[in-house]
Amino acid sequence: MAVSEHTAQVDQVLGKSAQARRRSLGWATQYRRRLAALDGLCGLLAGLGALLGRFPGPIQPALYVAATAGLPVLWICWVAMFGGYDARFIGLGSEEFRRVINSAIGLMAAIAIASYAWKLDFARGYVLIALPGLAVVDIAARYALRKQLHRQRERGLHMRRVTAVGHATAVADLIVQLRRDRFHGLEVVNACVADYEELTEIEGVPVSGGFDDAARVAAGTGADMVAVLACPEMDGLALRGLAWELEKDGTDLCVAPALMDVAGPRTTVRSAAGLPLLHVDHAELAGIKRVIKSFFDKVIATAALIAFSPLMAFITLAIVLDSRGPVLFTQTRVGKDGQPFTVLKFRTMVPDAELRKEELLALNEGDGLLFKLRKDPRITTVGSWLRRWSLDELPQLVNVVLGEMSLVGPRPPLPVEAARYSDEVYRRLVVKPGMTGLWQINGRSDLSREDAVRLDLRYVENWTLALDLQILWKTCAAVAKGRGAY
Repeated sequence: MAVSEHTAQVDQVLGKSAQARRRSLGWATQYRRRLAALDGLCGLLAGLGALLGRFPGPIQPALYVAATAGLPVLWICWVAMFGGYDARFIGLGSEEFRRVINSAIGLMAAIAIASYAWKLDFARGYVLIALPGLAVVDIAARYALRKQLHRQRERGLHMRRVTAVGHATAVADLIVQLRRDRFHGLEVVNACVADYEELTEIEGVPVSGGFDDAARVAAGTGADMVAVLACPEMDGLALRGLAWELEKDGTDLCVAPALMDVAGPRTTVRSAAGLPLLHVDHAELAGIKRVIKSFFDKVIATAALIAFSPLMAFITLAIVLDSRGPVLFTQTRVGKDGQPFTVLKFRTMVPDAELRKEELLALNEGDGLLFKLRKDPRITTVGSWLRRWSLDELPQLVNVVLGEMSLVGPRPPLPVEAARYSDEVYRRLVVKPGMTGLWQINGRSDLSREDAVRLDLRYVENWTLALDLQILWKTCAAVAKGRGAY
């Protein structure tokens, strides 16, 4: 097909861009209004709590009644100043919560400075109750609203329309990942790729032109964002020209750097000779932060063993009554720096499970070296219940206390898996394996081996204690849903 014919066909499809864009972004405006109303309500509740907590009784000082009445408006303005209503971060919990916390800290600092500068006799107790309480209540309220948004996005609602620009393989990967994690709110509606004359669609998404057509295609389909994937053709001059074109319609531009799974905390932009350079810090694989992580792991694991001891005793009894065989299942896994260790689990299969595995190899639903079977006949009645809620992994808390595992980390591989690791994949073994990790909260057993490896490498490269806490929190939700548990 000639280029002119392809362009003519694309032009017939593109149209009504202004209406499409208004429909796509209208929900964002409504969502931000709901956020502002929610923030105002939280400000009022926090102010009332501080007023009654600091000045109990039937009569409160007029100054603090006025402060309580004005706190909702002040809080909305303060959050807006800190970017708390930025449409780009709608639905992104960590960034949204960080801005709320920064707003609360900034407001406390501003009140302290104003009180000192103008010698205001303002009750510290009121401030210490109102603002920390406001931050906690507001984060909880925003979390509930964000979860509601995620449920709507699972149904295909409130999505941002994306035009993907790059080579066909990279565009296909982006489409697949965004479809799997719809809570991000991004939907690829068309693509601009090299050799576009030979392609009509990628993963069901229409190919609408080449690299030079990106701005026209985005405008014609009412796309909210153009995502440029790493490719040599889109150099600095090309990106600058594209940015100028997109600026006319207010379309966002996102550029994926040619860095595999390197997250924001490790990257900073530094200027040298007038050129912006992306500086990448080394991954934190040792040092004081790792010592803190190890201490945190052992303290939490010890506390969890004590707290869950009655439940573990009940599980032990249930396993004994359900089937003959040992209570614990032990298996050799590979840990940090390739050192083998014995992982502990509650037994969920019949005692001769390994012998019967040969009979089921033809039914394997996994890939590579992993054996997966959704309805494995070797799983006992109690075992299926334990797997459903991931309770079979509770004995691994002992591995954490012994220092063989971490609460959060890459999945511990079998020796036969580790023996076939490439140098790149072996990077997973520079840290302790974890009871949970990015693989646990992104699909569990539903993930392919390649996806599991990719998530493990992302964790190794971008580890922080804050990320560990976030994964632990999300693990509870993943276990409750039971998706991918078999």
